Amino acid sequence: MKINTKDLIPKDKHDIERAENLKNYSYSELKPIIPELLEWLQDLNWPVAKLVSEYLESITENISLEILDVLKTNDAVWKYWTISIFGRVTNDELIRNEIIRIAMNPTKGEIIEEVDKIANEIILERGWK
Repeated sequence: MKINTKDLIPKDKHDIERAENLKNYSYSELKPIIPELLEWLQDLNWPVAKLVSEYLESITENISLEILDVLKTNDAVWKYWTISIFGRVTNDELIRNEIIRIAMNPTKGEIIEEVDKIANEIILERGWK
Protein backbone atom coordinates (compact mmCIF):
# COMPACT_ATOMS: atom_id res chain seq x y z
CA MET A 1 0.00 0.00 0.00
CA LYS A 2 1.40 3.39 -1.03
CA ILE A 3 1.76 5.95 1.73
CA ASN A 4 0.32 9.40 1.30
CA THR A 5 3.33 11.29 2.67
CA LYS A 6 1.24 14.42 3.28
CA ASP A 7 -0.58 12.40 5.97
CA LEU A 8 2.73 12.02 7.83
CA ILE A 9 3.23 15.77 8.37
CA PRO A 10 2.18 16.88 11.87
CA LYS A 11 -1.13 18.72 11.65
CA ASP A 12 -0.45 21.09 14.54
CA LYS A 13 2.21 21.77 17.16
CA HIS A 14 0.69 19.19 19.52
CA ASP A 15 0.55 16.34 16.97
CA ILE A 16 3.14 14.26 18.85
CA GLU A 17 1.87 10.97 17.43
CA ARG A 18 2.63 11.93 13.82
CA ALA A 19 5.99 13.43 14.80
CA GLU A 20 7.01 10.25 16.66
CA ASN A 21 5.86 8.16 13.71
CA LEU A 22 8.43 9.78 11.38
CA LYS A 23 11.18 7.50 12.70
CA ASN A 24 9.36 4.54 11.11
CA TYR A 25 10.07 5.87 7.62
CA SER A 26 13.19 6.12 5.53
CA TYR A 27 14.55 9.28 3.99
CA SER A 28 13.49 8.11 0.53
CA GLU A 29 9.90 7.66 1.73
CA LEU A 30 9.78 11.11 3.35
CA LYS A 31 11.85 13.01 0.77
CA PRO A 32 8.80 14.75 -0.77
CA ILE A 33 7.82 16.32 2.57
CA ILE A 34 11.25 17.35 3.92
CA PRO A 35 10.60 21.09 3.30
CA GLU A 36 7.31 20.88 5.25
CA LEU A 37 9.02 18.98 8.06
CA LEU A 38 11.74 21.64 8.26
CA GLU A 39 8.98 24.22 8.81
CA TRP A 40 8.33 22.58 12.19
CA LEU A 41 11.76 23.82 13.27
CA GLN A 42 10.66 27.45 13.07
CA ASP A 43 10.13 27.33 16.83
CA LEU A 44 11.86 24.63 18.85
CA ASN A 45 9.49 25.36 21.74
CA TRP A 46 6.63 23.67 19.87
CA PRO A 47 5.99 20.19 21.31
CA VAL A 48 6.47 18.45 17.92
CA ALA A 49 9.65 20.37 17.03
CA LYS A 50 12.08 18.26 19.07
CA LEU A 51 10.76 14.99 17.63
CA VAL A 52 10.83 16.33 14.07
CA SER A 53 14.33 17.73 14.61
CA GLU A 54 15.60 14.38 15.92
CA TYR A 55 14.34 12.63 12.80
CA LEU A 56 15.76 15.27 10.46
CA GLU A 57 19.07 15.28 12.30
CA SER A 58 19.32 11.54 11.64
CA ILE A 59 19.16 12.20 7.89
CA THR A 60 21.20 15.44 7.81
CA GLU A 61 23.51 14.19 5.07
CA ASN A 62 20.52 13.71 2.76
CA ILE A 63 18.88 17.10 3.26
CA SER A 64 21.73 19.58 2.84
CA LEU A 65 20.04 21.51 0.04
CA GLU A 66 16.82 21.88 2.02
CA ILE A 67 18.79 23.06 5.07
CA LEU A 68 20.66 25.55 2.91
CA ASP A 69 17.31 26.83 1.58
CA VAL A 70 16.28 27.63 5.17
CA LEU A 71 19.57 29.42 5.83
CA LYS A 72 18.92 31.59 2.76
CA THR A 73 15.49 32.77 3.97
CA ASN A 74 14.80 36.03 5.79
CA ASP A 75 13.42 34.15 8.81
CA ALA A 76 16.20 34.74 11.35
CA VAL A 77 14.53 32.72 14.13
CA TRP A 78 14.16 29.72 11.83
CA LYS A 79 17.84 30.10 10.85
CA TYR A 80 18.82 30.19 14.53
CA TRP A 81 17.08 26.90 15.30
CA THR A 82 18.32 25.31 12.07
CA ILE A 83 21.94 26.19 12.82
CA SER A 84 21.61 25.03 16.42
CA ILE A 85 20.36 21.62 15.24
CA PHE A 86 22.31 20.91 12.07
CA GLY A 87 25.44 23.01 12.58
CA ARG A 88 26.76 20.51 15.10
CA VAL A 89 26.38 17.50 12.79
CA THR A 90 26.63 18.64 9.19
CA ASN A 91 29.67 17.91 7.07
CA ASP A 92 28.30 19.81 4.09
CA GLU A 93 30.68 22.49 2.87
CA LEU A 94 27.93 24.79 1.56
CA ILE A 95 26.14 24.78 4.91
CA ARG A 96 29.46 25.34 6.69
CA ASN A 97 30.21 28.28 4.41
CA GLU A 98 26.77 29.80 5.02
CA ILE A 99 27.20 29.46 8.81
CA ILE A 100 30.60 31.17 8.50
CA ARG A 101 29.01 33.93 6.36
CA ILE A 102 26.36 34.50 9.03
CA ALA A 103 29.03 34.68 11.74
CA MET A 104 31.29 37.06 9.80
CA ASN A 105 28.79 39.15 7.85
CA PRO A 106 25.34 38.89 9.47
CA THR A 107 22.27 40.75 8.29
CA LYS A 108 20.51 43.13 10.66
CA GLY A 109 17.84 40.47 11.31
CA GLU A 110 20.48 37.84 12.03
CA ILE A 111 22.09 40.15 14.58
CA ILE A 112 18.77 40.99 16.27
CA GLU A 113 17.88 37.30 16.64
CA GLU A 114 21.46 36.36 17.63
CA VAL A 115 21.89 34.03 14.66
CA ASP A 116 25.46 35.32 14.34
CA LYS A 117 26.12 34.24 17.96
CA ILE A 118 24.93 30.66 17.43
CA ALA A 119 26.92 30.58 14.17
CA ASN A 120 30.06 31.65 16.04
CA GLU A 121 29.40 29.00 18.72
CA ILE A 122 29.19 26.30 16.04
CA ILE A 123 32.37 27.54 14.35
CA LEU A 124 34.22 27.36 17.67
CA GLU A 125 32.77 23.93 18.56
CA ARG A 126 33.59 22.48 15.16
CA GLY A 127 37.02 24.14 14.83
CA TRP A 128 36.04 25.77 11.54
CA LYS A 129 38.15 28.68 10.34
